[in-house]
Amino acid sequence: MPRLASRFDRREKRKFRIRKRVGGGVAAKPRLSVFRSARHIYVQAVDDLAGRTLATASTGDKEIKPSLKAYPGNRASAAVVGKAIAERLLKLGVSQVVFDRGGYRYHGRVKAVADAAREAGLKF
Repeated sequence: MPRLASRFDRREKRKFRIRKRVGGGVAAKPRLSVFRSARHIYVQAVDDLAGRTLATASTGDKEIKPSLKAYPGNRASAAVVGKAIAERLLKLGVSQVVFDRGGYRYHGRVKAVADAAREAGLKF
């Protein structure tokens, strides 16, 4: 009898499937990966070919935390994170990215990150 896939296995398969379809992930056009938990949101720009992270931003960062109003798990906080990652990438000379929503619906906090990053100057 075949082994039932665990929740972790299903999640990893989904992420790999999405990552394969999204493409990008090179130094000139890195993959902007989003992870959200119930309380925080994390964004990182990844160069998949070199296997390294170019820039990160989250609601737990020391620079971002003071600018948050109150609760870090809302859309306003996600917009602050989107603006911060865009500024960090533009400082590195990266203006184009591929948006990887990580299997989350393009809605709410994920959409707020994307909109704020676009407004700050990133193209995707």
